[in-house]
Amino acid sequence: MTTYTITLQNCAFFARHGVHDEEEFLGQRFFVDAELDVVAGEALKSDSIDDTVNYGIAFTVIEQIVTGKRRYLIEALALDIAKGLCETFPQVRRAKITVRKPNAPVPGVLDFVQVSVEHFA
Repeated sequence: MTTYTITLQNCAFFARHGVHDEEEFLGQRFFVDAELDVVAGEALKSDSIDDTVNYGIAFTVIEQIVTGKRRYLIEALALDIAKGLCETFPQVRRAKITVRKPNAPVPGVLDFVQVSVEHFA
């Protein structure tokens, strides 16, 4: 069996996730990486977008989940994205999703908080 990996890197969205009320009120940017392991099937032979993961549709799925209902934990957000992509694209066997939150409310200076979740279809 042949597989390949498709990666969408650093997708940016404005949303209102977080435990604290001010995170919901103010909102912030979230960044998402999606690494999708795909069973090749016909795609490598057919050279057809219909036989693989359409990047535009994948981006839209991620966007709808990130900008949809509020989640308290980015861990939950990452899992919902992984499941959503696996449901949308049955040829995806593994989805590794990383969510970065640059404005996490911590008592110090940092670039971002990051969580990665792997989901196997």
